[in-house]
Amino acid sequence: MLYTQPHQFDPLLPTLPQPDLDALAEEVCRKAFELKRLLHPDTEARIAKLLRSVNSYYSNRIEGQQTHPRDIERALRKSFSKEPGKARLQRLALAHIRTQEAMESRLAADPAVRVFGAEFLASLHEGFYGRLNPEDRKTEEGDEVVPGELRPKDVTVGGHDPPAWQSVPQFLARAESVYATTRGLSSKLIAIACAHHRLAWVHPFRDGNGRVVRLQSQAALIQHGAGSALWSVSRGLARDVKAYYDRLSDADEPRQGDLDGRGNLSEKGLVSFATYFLATCLDQVTFMGKMLDLSTLRGRVQGYLVYLSQQDKTIRAEVAPAMHYLFLAGSMPRGEFKQATGLPSRTADRAIAALLARGLLESDSARGPVRFGLPLEALSFYFPMLYPEAAT
Repeated sequence: MLYTQPHQFDPLLPTLPQPDLDALAEEVCRKAFELKRLLHPDTEARIAKLLRSVNSYYSNRIEGQQTHPRDIERALRKSFSKEPGKARLQRLALAHIRTQEAMESRLAADPAVRVFGAEFLASLHEGFYGRLNPEDRKTEEGDEVVPGELRPKDVTVGGHDPPAWQSVPQFLARAESVYATTRGLSSKLIAIACAHHRLAWVHPFRDGNGRVVRLQSQAALIQHGAGSALWSVSRGLARDVKAYYDRLSDADEPRQGDLDGRGNLSEKGLVSFATYFLATCLDQVTFMGKMLDLSTLRGRVQGYLVYLSQQDKTIRAEVAPAMHYLFLAGSMPRGEFKQATGLPSRTADRAIAALLARGLLESDSARGPVRFGLPLEALSFYFPMLYPEAAT
């Protein structure tokens, strides 16, 4: 069956009271606001840079296109594998990172951008595919994917027949008219969760719909105050890809009798998916809150420096308090950091040089201020389980 009328994917939101879903949305909001108050903006920006790579890794993993974190880091340095398949995966990861950067910049420049609109979705699609080589923009069937172009043909996705391609603009307009007009932060979060399924259900583009919808969800969360660059829902969804796809599929089901709403699709299925999506958001916000807990982070930083100092005598474990303070402060003049180490001048200079060489400190010049670095090698100590694949 090809859908041609926008009412055919109603309900777009729950029509009956959902106190458990409301409570879950409120908890996501509370935890997200707590997380955003933890860090200095400079430190937040450095963690955000790392998490764009994390988000890219997990979003691509959901698509079955997994790239090792070290290969992603190499791609960021414009170092690509000589193996064509591996190089393609690097390009996909890099395109995702740059598209997310552009999305975040657009939100910062225009906080009122219409994140549920067709133009915004198309900009994400164009941002991703426009950064790929022509040979990377081919579907498995050999069709060319035009960056930003709505689907020009009918398709079948698994057992789901999305709307007729001519009707896609009307379905997207209907979605925006509902999701963009919700009021109250909890209601907005529920709308974001429901939109994640319904926009995926429409399947607006020939390919890349999953990536686009996940980026759109992140953009909507950021715009409405609950999301930030400090956590990624994609990481949570990727922990069990089958469960994610199963939940999406469940919400595709038609209405199951008179006790299942009044729309064409199952209201119970939509509520179930929204609950799953927001529970995943809460899990990821809570996890990052634990990772960034300043009372425990100091011990993790010190533990890593002690570990390194046992292998490399130029690394001094005594700098741990200064490193922790740097994490809190965001950045420091080099002389101030040197003094904070408490080491003799020449010893401190050698220690700083060693930290810079390992990426544990960052600086834009030989004498410039220093920032807290986050090399892949340190992540298993600093933020256990955030990006465990980076340690392999």
